[in-house]
Amino acid sequence: MINKKFTTFITFGATLGVLAGCSDTAKSEEEALATESGDYSIATVRWSDWGDEFVKGFVEETEEKAGIEIDWEIYLNSDWGDKKAVLMAGGDLPDAFLGSNALSDAEIAQFSDMFIPLEDLIEENMPNLVAAMAEDPQLRAISTSPDGHIYSLPTKLPLRPVAGNQMFINQQWLDNLGLEMPDTVEEFEMVLKAFKEQDANGNGDPNDEIPFSSDGADVLSFLLPFGMTKGVNDNRGLLALRNDETVYLPTSDGYRDGIAWMHKAYQDGLVDPELFTHDASMSLAKRQNKDISLVGVSAGWTPDAVFGPNKDEYVALTPLQGPDGTRYVHTDAAVYSRRELLVTTEAENPAKLLQWADQFYTEDASIQTFYGSFGLAVDKEEDGTYTVLAPPEGESADTFAWVNSFRDFGPKYISEGFNDKVTLNEESGDGLKLKLDAEINQYATEQYPSVVYTSEELGRLSTLNVDIGSYVSSMQAKWIVEGGVEEEWDTYMSTLEKMGYDEFMEIQQTALERYQSNLVNN
Repeated sequence: MINKKFTTFITFGATLGVLAGCSDTAKSEEEALATESGDYSIATVRWSDWGDEFVKGFVEETEEKAGIEIDWEIYLNSDWGDKKAVLMAGGDLPDAFLGSNALSDAEIAQFSDMFIPLEDLIEENMPNLVAAMAEDPQLRAISTSPDGHIYSLPTKLPLRPVAGNQMFINQQWLDNLGLEMPDTVEEFEMVLKAFKEQDANGNGDPNDEIPFSSDGADVLSFLLPFGMTKGVNDNRGLLALRNDETVYLPTSDGYRDGIAWMHKAYQDGLVDPELFTHDASMSLAKRQNKDISLVGVSAGWTPDAVFGPNKDEYVALTPLQGPDGTRYVHTDAAVYSRRELLVTTEAENPAKLLQWADQFYTEDASIQTFYGSFGLAVDKEEDGTYTVLAPPEGESADTFAWVNSFRDFGPKYISEGFNDKVTLNEESGDGLKLKLDAEINQYATEQYPSVVYTSEELGRLSTLNVDIGSYVSSMQAKWIVEGGVEEEWDTYMSTLEKMGYDEFMEIQQTALERYQSNLVNN
């Protein structure tokens, strides 16, 4: 049954009063009987009010097979912050949380006594997950906390690219000006100058073109040729691996040299002058202007996601050869994550709940919880391959998947080679992204993994990031707009050291080595 908690909400003070009075009392006989018969409450967070179709079909079948009934407590992301505070403060917890967007690592560390360790229960009740962890040790490594316990279940998403966000260029503008696809930093700069100085969009106004713009101050995409490869596994995508060592990109030589190059481009009018001041809606309006295309180059997931009505004018920009002779791409596409199912101390029979969850660690399950149930969103062929069905007329493939599945969240696992078994429409969405990825993923570098920090490390990182993060951001904007990175670099580095940069990096390296140890030993 579905319990949409976002439709009713008790005030914070009143709720705490009720919860405080009940927190130390035993469960009623009715609640105990419900647990014995296999009733569980699971909270999950959704980006939008898409209804409850995502827990029907295949998910209902898993409940029936496990002999349980789930009371789904569905929250909207926009409401979740306040409502989560009430839950965690009052102790009126569900039996489990599903989805890595429900609770952060820091929150789990802060409220660790509210969650039960799962490693022994996994071994006893989850043969599918145990087999998956043996086949892919990253699943266990990303889930193992510094204290050696596993508090949440992991996922490995299907049909994800190796590379993530990438640069796209207006092919029509290139054709209008008789230009070839740029291949190096120098050629790219020449193309941007042509976009700026000539009437690239052909509307008779040589001054309305913006050679490069982006959604927010996406500096790293512009600096990709200098090795600024944004990853997915830290909160700002600024950590990278170089020869098994942790690197903070804003302190690298490539960053310094790239910022100097970008300042010159900004000074020459090749970069959107509002890069650091426009908001998301303003940026989107530029890239998706309905009258005529205004932006020559930008970064994002796919042309349709970035440029909307102008998508047909854009193609993937070939990864540029940088000054060191290497081509780089971002690796900010999530494949692995933890926190996909956390079991609280409220669960009377966690073994039965994990037996239910183990059903999700198969390929049949994973594709259905990513797109939707068989017959509705996916067909399984007799040869064991899969076909993702087109959404109903007028609906986008991405929204249809979110409406009918857990999509990015919840337990999943697919083996190597699984993606080759799936037929997708290559004109948009996941099919297009994987097609684009096949052209550039050979340039991907190893990314900083999804490490787990101790509560003490999280506390220190939170404090250190206040100064380090804001200083890096402010100097980045200053240097791109005003220049001075080369002259002020030594002062910049010494200032970061005074802010605790060495401790910041020591924590990152320690967490990395702990993760690598878990990877080898498990």
